[in-house]
Amino acid sequence: MIKYRYHNIEVNSVEGFARIRGSVRNGIRDVCFVRMLGRSADLDRQVLAMDEELNRQMQAGRLFYRRIGSLPGLLAQEEVAYYTGCYESWVKAPREGIRIKGAGTALAARLGAACTSVLQYYQHVKAAVTESMRKNLAVKLLYWLDSVCGAPARWSEAECRKIVAQNVCREQEYLFYYFLTLIGCDVLLLQSAGDSLKEALKSLSKEVRIGEFSTIEIPQAEVSAGAQAQGRIVVKIPQRHRKQRTASGLAQPRLEKSFEELAALASSIVLILVHDPNGEVISTGSGIMVADGGYILTNDHVVRGGYSYAVRIENDDQVYQTDELIKYNPLLDLALLRIPRRLAPIPIYNGAKALARGQAVAAIGSPLGLFNSISDGIISGFRTIDGVDMIQFTAPISHGSSGGAVLNMYGEVIGISTAGFDRGQNINLAVGYESIRLFLQGFLGT
Repeated sequence: MIKYRYHNIEVNSVEGFARIRGSVRNGIRDVCFVRMLGRSADLDRQVLAMDEELNRQMQAGRLFYRRIGSLPGLLAQEEVAYYTGCYESWVKAPREGIRIKGAGTALAARLGAACTSVLQYYQHVKAAVTESMRKNLAVKLLYWLDSVCGAPARWSEAECRKIVAQNVCREQEYLFYYFLTLIGCDVLLLQSAGDSLKEALKSLSKEVRIGEFSTIEIPQAEVSAGAQAQGRIVVKIPQRHRKQRTASGLAQPRLEKSFEELAALASSIVLILVHDPNGEVISTGSGIMVADGGYILTNDHVVRGGYSYAVRIENDDQVYQTDELIKYNPLLDLALLRIPRRLAPIPIYNGAKALARGQAVAAIGSPLGLFNSISDGIISGFRTIDGVDMIQFTAPISHGSSGGAVLNMYGEVIGISTAGFDRGQNINLAVGYESIRLFLQGFLGT
């Protein structure tokens, strides 16, 4: 096998990444793994130009290219069983490497070496990694490899392979992109919205600052079959939201919602079932859709001690299984899960006007497992508990409501239900929107 050498090629822009070609010399190939932080003024133009040029070269057979918005979830049991079998066969006979779907001897050996390196690094950066956690990560690596690169029978160390991903914040996904570099891919991570990775993980890639962070999405190029045949790229640029204006040109005033309209927002509140290692449900809680990429906000105490989670969504018969706990903060009692589904998030209040005692609120959650119940009340006070600012409110909640939304009358999340006192009537607490926005920095779309 050839050896790979990192950070020997200077890459300071998207255009520079698109141009580089790491050739093999004396058994060594230079590999690029770069994180570009923030947004430059012409980032969209550069990225779309890269899409067009590299897709054109791929159609001409000169290289392989993919730009990835998000990695798929591994849900089908037959796929889980297949990749688990590949991993277990490798554990029993490590010298044979990892053989997946037509992989030859050279690729099998390379995959085995790459997987060993990633699992060792995973053990280094994450405390108390069990064999089950190692296996789960390895299975994801192999599944994602097939999903992103495909056709391993045609794999060659001499081929130029370029992978671009956007706003990678989960350590397992980041380790997957490192895994790709270990089999010879050049990888560029466009961290335009934030860069919340652990410092130990960041050291694997070269960091390049190109501007300030922004929540504006990078447009995604869409390639139709007809466009591929003609060597053209069809680009879909997301529309930007504009404030509605009256005939006089002044912004329209915001209108409060009725409780019936607030109740309709229950479709963006989920029920979370917490499983132990045997798959048994040990507790339930609620969660709030906060970003369309599958992100669900809940309490840390809801997910704490869970081995995996099942998420139920109103008017959706499917149960979404996940073990993707993206981040958590025990002090704020906040946690973020991700499921493989596009979501309809509820906006988080931006603090344009201070909250006030007596202000009307609505709480939505699943008390005692009663899916998406709504109650009304008022803000009855503000408390600071263990250094965390809390909203005290009267809308009734019960066990299972934790992680649910506390809304203002405009349908915005002003807090997340966190605690209730059994000895007091309707004395309930919520972590406020300021802490929520701080915790979700880099994940919110607005």
